[in-house]
Amino acid sequence: MIEHLPVLLVVLPIVGGTVPLVASLFTDRAGWPVATLTVFVHAVLAGLLGWTVWTEGVVSYAVGGFAAPYGIELVVDGLSASVVVLVGVVALGVLAYARHAGPHSNAFYSQYLLLVTGLTGMTVTGDVFNLYVFLEITGLAAYGLVASGREASSAVAALKYLIIGTVGASLYLLGVGYALAATGTLNMTDLADKLAAVGYDSTLVLTAFGLMVGGLTVKVALFPLHTWQPDAYANAPDSVSAFISALVSTVSAYALARLLFSVFTVEFLEAVPGARWALLTLASVSIVAGSALAVSQNSVQRMLAYSSVSQFGLVIAGFTVATPIAVVGATVHLLGHAVMKGGLFAASGVIERETGATTVGGYAGMAARAPVAAGSFAVLALAMVGVPPAVGFVGKWYIVVGAVEAGVWPVVAVLLASTLLTLAYFARLVERLYFAEPTIREEAAVADGGASVSTGMIAVVVVAAVLAVALTAAVPALEQVLEQTLPPLLNQ
Repeated sequence: MIEHLPVLLVVLPIVGGTVPLVASLFTDRAGWPVATLTVFVHAVLAGLLGWTVWTEGVVSYAVGGFAAPYGIELVVDGLSASVVVLVGVVALGVLAYARHAGPHSNAFYSQYLLLVTGLTGMTVTGDVFNLYVFLEITGLAAYGLVASGREASSAVAALKYLIIGTVGASLYLLGVGYALAATGTLNMTDLADKLAAVGYDSTLVLTAFGLMVGGLTVKVALFPLHTWQPDAYANAPDSVSAFISALVSTVSAYALARLLFSVFTVEFLEAVPGARWALLTLASVSIVAGSALAVSQNSVQRMLAYSSVSQFGLVIAGFTVATPIAVVGATVHLLGHAVMKGGLFAASGVIERETGATTVGGYAGMAARAPVAAGSFAVLALAMVGVPPAVGFVGKWYIVVGAVEAGVWPVVAVLLASTLLTLAYFARLVERLYFAEPTIREEAAVADGGASVSTGMIAVVVVAAVLAVALTAAVPALEQVLEQTLPPLLNQ
């Protein structure tokens, strides 16, 4: 049973996703219960798989019984187990939010489960071509979910997302082709050995690295490849914004880390320092530019979107520094950011429904009208800044220490500045919520639908705020899970 868990995690949401479509022949309300049951079982299986990896080590599965490197292999170690558990938990939490917030169509929940399939597949695959397949499944489902909004702007944002996302996926696939031409294999472990044998200075190897990493940075939304993200996050329905902001770029960043450590390896980064510094430079520019763009926004959701550009720059910098403590920090911040950013988008949706506020100026004085949502938003914002004891502080601290150990001092300076840059836009919002005079009349807030908030929506926001602090206590356990993964990946 245990050895079949990786493939069950992929197959389950695929099968579950077909049920709402068939049920549409009889009812249009089957989507949510089917999706909830499917994702609940998925989360339980992910937790069981995570426990197995923690206690017994790496779990691998040869699809169809064809052994690697000739067959398709699914591999779950400490790093991928952490991400697959995150996918299950966040997907279940967003469903609790969507129960009232919508969309309510069966087609929406089928796409939702398809997105869970893609994210899970990206996490557990041990094959670079199948990573592309699941990357495309994730993209197609995300495009459809963004377009599920009722406004025309949702369709336009989805089209922009589709065009740019397709370019990113195509670059990655082209890089896979170069890697195959150089080595004759697609299995990640086999690729790592054969790339080293070919030589890291080979034109084929360098081209494969540039294209594959470049394609994934589009999906992660690092500056200047981020242009799809603000429109997609700001124009999608609340539930979709919370879901994709928490997981899509998160799993793409994990995939980039897996590419760095399991395919090209740290030895490649040491042999080709130009590649490492190029990625560090891109990450550092993303940290600064994302923060500067966030500060300049008036729309709260666009500000949160640009914040993700900055935060993922921080994560990719941690992975590229590639010391054990930096990688642990990047993993902690990757997981913590998913909870914090998903919670922030969910909280902004609740505040909008209760008060009608969608802009930084409109948030003035809204804490009195939406006290629970505003309080949760403030906790999540301060956690994102890195105020102790929130998980945002732990991740950033580990990354900075790792950068100091590696002696990459320009990056250290940017990492330290990132906290002040994050404070620049989140402190402004918190100050408006609690210390400014209201600019939106209460009658206007009622007219905008203040009664459309459910207990489940509030509960999701509160739980996210609690987890932003409580997850700090889980960091030692995460370090223990990663202990068996990082030494071979980092050649320690």
